[in-house]
Parts: sequence; structure tokens; C-alpha cells
Amino acid sequence: MSVIRKYESIFIVAPQVEEEARNQIIEKLKNLVESNGTLIKADEWGTRKLAYEVADQTEGYYVLFKFESSPEFPLELERIYKITDGILKFLVIKIEE
Repeated sequence: MSVIRKYESIFIVAPQVEEEARNQIIEKLKNLVESNGTLIKADEWGTRKLAYEVADQTEGYYVLFKFESSPEFPLELERIYKITDGILKFLVIKIEE
């Protein structure tokens, strides 16, 4: 029996990434989550000021995913975040029931 857990993931896309490219990044990640689990919610918060400067940037485009997946998938998702150009920061957390 496979264990399914709930997760939240937020990632920030660099502000200089053009809208079309940004939408492609979001779509790619959404498809990745959907093919490895269940996407409960995808929420685009839009461009916001960062709490502190990241890679010489003071703002970024925030996107939040809530999803369910096996415990192995978040590591793969983090790996994809790290190798995706245009992503400034990301965080994946397990939601305790």
C-alpha cells in the first residue's frame, strides 16, 4: 500500500522572466505535480516584494501549489526547481493532518 501525504510548495519566479516563459514554467511544474500525484490547488499570487534580496532581485512572481503525493515525490520536485532557469527560491513542506 502506498502512502499518500499532503504537501504545500511555493516557488518564486524571477521578475525578468517574460510572462509567456513564466506561464510555461508554471505549466511545466503543474503537469509534473499532476503526473506524480494530485494537484489540489494552484494559486498564483503574482508579483510581490521579497522579504530580502535574492540573486540581486527585490521582487518575484509567487506561485503556491497544494498537492498530495507519495513521500518520494517532493525530493524530485525540489530537484526540478533547482535545475529550472528562472526560479529564484522554492519551499516544499509536508502538511500535518
